Order: sequence, then C-alpha cells, then structure tokens
Amino acid sequence: MLAPHAAARLLGPRLDARASSPVRTTLDGALQRMAAESLRRHLLAVRAEHVQDGAVLVVDNASGEVLAYVGGSGDLGSARHVDGIRARRQAGSTLKPFLYAEALDRRLLTAASLLEDTPLDLAVAGGLYRPQNYDEGFKGLVSVRTALASSLNVPAVRALDLVGEEVAVELLRRLGFEGVRESGDYYGPSMALGSADVSLWELVNAYRALAGGGTWSPLRLRADEAAGAARRVYSDRAAFLVSSILADRESRSLTFGLENPLATRFWTAVKTGTSKEMRDNWCVGYSRRYTVGVWVGNFGGEPMRNVSGVTGAAPVWTELMAWLHGAVPSAPPAAPAGVVAAPVAFPGAVEPGRIEWFLAGTEPPAAAPAIAGGHPRIIAPVSGTIIALDPDIPEGRERLVFEATDARESLRWVLDGDDLGPARELHVWRPVRGRHALALVDGHGRVVDRVSFDVRGVPRAAHAEAGR
Repeated sequence: MLAPHAAARLLGPRLDARASSPVRTTLDGALQRMAAESLRRHLLAVRAEHVQDGAVLVVDNASGEVLAYVGGSGDLGSARHVDGIRARRQAGSTLKPFLYAEALDRRLLTAASLLEDTPLDLAVAGGLYRPQNYDEGFKGLVSVRTALASSLNVPAVRALDLVGEEVAVELLRRLGFEGVRESGDYYGPSMALGSADVSLWELVNAYRALAGGGTWSPLRLRADEAAGAARRVYSDRAAFLVSSILADRESRSLTFGLENPLATRFWTAVKTGTSKEMRDNWCVGYSRRYTVGVWVGNFGGEPMRNVSGVTGAAPVWTELMAWLHGAVPSAPPAAPAGVVAAPVAFPGAVEPGRIEWFLAGTEPPAAAPAIAGGHPRIIAPVSGTIIALDPDIPEGRERLVFEATDARESLRWVLDGDDLGPARELHVWRPVRGRHALALVDGHGRVVDRVSFDVRGVPRAAHAEAGR
C-alpha cells in the first residue's frame, strides 16, 4: 500500500537527454507495475473485440503528483512509441459533468430539475442534428441527477443549450483542455457528447478539479518540479453536487444497472465515455485521495466491437481503485457551506421522491420541481448560414433579421464588435458582404451565444456588366 510520501521514487536510472544526472519522478514503482499489468490483462480479455491499445494515469488529488503513468500496452499495442496519455482523442460522455457543474453553479439547473429525454432536432450549419442515447431509446422526463449519473445524451445537449456553447468552450479551456481552440459554434451541440478532442492527461486533471472542490492546478511528474498556480473553476458547492451525482449508484442504474464494474465498496465518483463508432473508451473517476483515468481503443483510430465504458476501461479503473484503497478509507465528503438538503417530490410517476442536495436558495418551495427553462440563444441567423444577395433587388433594399429566444433585458446585439442595441426585440440589419460574427452579450460584457455567417453576392456593377 502507498505510504503518504512513497510516490517520490525512481523507476530506474532514467536519464535526462540534456544532462547526465538521473531524473527523479513522482511515480510509485509498485503502483506503476500494478497499473501496467492490470491494463495488459484486461486488454487481453477483450482482444477478440479488436482492442489493442490503452493507457492509465493515476494522480494524487492533494498534491497533483503523478503516481502511475502507463502510456501504452507494450507489445500488445499497435504503436509502441505513441503516448496514449498525451495523445488527443474524442472525449465521449466524459465532458458531461463539467457542463452540468457550470449549469448548477449558474443556478440554471438543480440536481432535481427535470429535463426532457425525448427526440430532439437542432438546426446546425450542415442541416439537422439529432442526438440519441446509447440504447437508441428515450426515457421521457428525468431529473438532472438521473440524466448525468445514467449518462443520457439528449438531456446533456439541453444542458449545453442552457449554459451556451461559448460559455462551455471557455469553461473547458479553464479546465486545461488546450486542444479546444475553436469557437462554440464550431463544435455545436455535439460538444455535450464529446466531439472535442482531449487527452487523458487533461481529462484526469479536470476530474481532479472536481475532487478538489472546484480548484484546478497543474499535475507534476518530476519530484523537483514546483507546484503550479491554482485557479478556481467551480464553487466548492457545484463540485460537491456533481460529485454526489457521479457517486450515486442508484441513479446510475437506469443505464448501467445496480451491479456494474463502476460500483466500489468505498466512496468514489466516476464517469465513463465512448466516442463515435466505439473508437475511444474512457473511464475516469476519483476517491477522496486519488483520481484514476483509463483509456482503451486503437491508436490507429479503428473502431472496437461491442466495447463500452463498462466493459473496456471500467474494469481496469475498478481494479486500480480497489488496490489503492485496500487499507485506506474513502468516506463521502461533507456538504460545504451553502449546500442544503431538502425533500423533493416529482409529478406523476417521473421519479420517486427523495432528499436532494441544493445550492441554498434553489431548493423548491413547492413539491414538484419545474422543468428547466430556456437559455438565451440566437435562433436567426443559424451559425454557418451563407446569405446570397439578390442582384435584382435594388442596392440597400435587402434586410436580414436577427432574432434571439429567451433574451433578457440586459442582453444586447454585438456584430463584429459593434453594439447594435437591445436583443429583446428583432433587429433588422442591412447586409454587408463578408464574414460576420454576431453575439448576444450580457451587461457584464460576457458572450452568452455567438454565431457566424457569410454574406455573398456579385457587386451590382459586375452583375449589370454580365447581363449585357
């Protein structure tokens, strides 16, 4: 078992390429060997399902020290020199907790808010986006607790709509996801289901921020490396609520069943994720002391067969957590100040009544919680729209309408950096050729939603010349 300071040991005389002195790491030799062996054994168990590669990262929550770093599966792997911990892959459902935490922090949702898990068509630049759940079925009304714990896709897209795509992109950057470089409308609603590329290094540290009460700081692999600066990403209250949901075995059972590899004998919070066409399989979670992340897939990007988060990465995660806590307890965290417990009842037979955690002031005054309301967003023009000027309409007569839904009094239109006025009403704009960025901005200058569009057309003089 790991002693409190047993991590700072050498795994051998590894030399720095720039010097002749040995490099002292934070890795723990026993844990490193155990993690490598566990990954190898479980990959062999699913070898027939076209699975070759995997990676494991284990860190200490308090210090940020890396205790195990297994970048690949050795001679089982398809590319022995690829580092699976630093390589970026699609995140699948592992980004959902961060979106919900932001919605909880902004008091847009509570853990008891009801979201619709029903067919959803969203207009995007390429047409319609229709998110579906893993089992291709829908559950109707579900609480936020059930939606996140059971990893339902449509409610996550609705939560992203409440938070806003631009807000979500900035959030992921604050959590250290350096590969998220594009604007929110580039990723669109599929960002809720993991369309952004992330690394296991980044993902594990983002979950460590939840384990640490909402505070992010860099990981450390070298023993002589100074601790990096910390920054607050969430309130400790939002981090507690999300941790409570990810640790909820009963709420997880709608998708995973009560008996599944995610269940541990001690307190842990965990989330799985599977990317499109089963190309990437993740399991990341934390106890009071450690955060463990596992990725399984193929470095070449080939799909796996019949492998989900529960059957691929989760068994390795569970085995490592059990080993880490063989003699070390992991009790549930205490509720921080500003979090209260209150009874909640649901309409009809949506879900059984329960005692739920709330940010103080958001607990329901009545028996039934309300269905989550709308989030201000631009509905016209749709991002990615190409607007063609009609050469037969006299110069200066064409107009384009800007429209937002659920716009508050404080929101304003900002086009290419210029303030156009309040967004509560339709705004009529005379089109100008070129690429434009339209934003909804609140009273503090924060972008609530943003779209981009193009105005194209042959200049009038050229059109007249062509018609002769």
